[in-house]
Amino acid sequence: MDELLEWRKEFPILAKTVYMISHSLGAMPRRTRERLAEYAEVWATRGIRAWEEGWWEMPVAVGDLIGKIIGAGPGEVVMQQNVSICQAIVTSCLDWTAKRNQIVSEALNFPSNLYIYHGLERLGARLVTVPSDDGITVPLERMLAAIDEQTLLVSVSHVLYRSSYVQDLEAITRRVHEAGAMVIADIYQSAGSVPLDVRKIGVDFATGGSVKWLCGGPGAGYLYVRRDLWAGLEPRMTGWMAHRAPFEFESGPIDYAGNAFRFLNGRPNVPALYAARSGYEIIHQVGVENIRAKSVRQTERLIALAEEAGFAVRCPRDPARRGGTVTVEVPNGKQVAQELLRRDFLVDYRPAAGIRIAPHFYTTDEELELTIREIRRIMEKLRK
Repeated sequence: MDELLEWRKEFPILAKTVYMISHSLGAMPRRTRERLAEYAEVWATRGIRAWEEGWWEMPVAVGDLIGKIIGAGPGEVVMQQNVSICQAIVTSCLDWTAKRNQIVSEALNFPSNLYIYHGLERLGARLVTVPSDDGITVPLERMLAAIDEQTLLVSVSHVLYRSSYVQDLEAITRRVHEAGAMVIADIYQSAGSVPLDVRKIGVDFATGGSVKWLCGGPGAGYLYVRRDLWAGLEPRMTGWMAHRAPFEFESGPIDYAGNAFRFLNGRPNVPALYAARSGYEIIHQVGVENIRAKSVRQTERLIALAEEAGFAVRCPRDPARRGGTVTVEVPNGKQVAQELLRRDFLVDYRPAAGIRIAPHFYTTDEELELTIREIRRIMEKLRK
């Protein structure tokens, strides 16, 4: 018996769809509707008083729920709207005009991150992207070799979004620190599906969002900063929430807060923070270790089913190096994916990869078979 299936009743959409898209948008928990109603009630009844009664502290209070999942300590995670903002805050702390001005990242990093790094070239940064030979993996030795005494920041995806390849974050972090550089880990595709302890690994920064495996919905990104680095980091991308005494409304250069508030800027996206909490609580209660064990089993089965159907699989075969997504490459993949969506089989398609299929802890084994069977039926129809 799969005890995790008891959670299916907590996610309304599962009653009418085959939901295989948690790598892109996790299913909404039933209780999220209640949390959003709570937000509306607080605003309606407490008005401006809501800020001092909890809203102002929400970026850290909600961040603590993320911290329990990724191994951060209390007060070490702050909430932002998305990863792009988090990346911009981190990079704004650093001097890109000095001799040590190199950014190292994998070429398969999510494009939004790379856009930011290319933008930093206008400030003097030098971007080095480590290539992939197969479009699926990034050789660890190649990644380590790219880090040298000129490197200031290494940006690494814990799990690659395109292929679900799990990188050796611990080995990369160790090499980064040996070189005297810092590392920012994009954990968007691992948090909530692959066990992770940011303090044990020693990453300097970690960022991600709530949309995917955390089932927290859009508008709630998060940033972890290693506590011993706080005092030496002064973001140029800042705002009044980062001030030591924001309600003094002092003019002139900012006097940064002594805690993680120094990595905030303007007012938080309060409705998104209300919405996100339910997913975090459920993921923590289910346990990432339990989620990972089921994910390994189901992705292994999904690969076998895809290969039996004659489909090319573009993700790692080694379970230790595979995240929660299986990418299947078929002719007319984009068209097939669109037809799957029309039939209430929720997946997505990515160019140069294929159809991404992602079971989560609430997925039944039967749904794996149904998904592959439906792809076959669509392909047979397209061939006629």
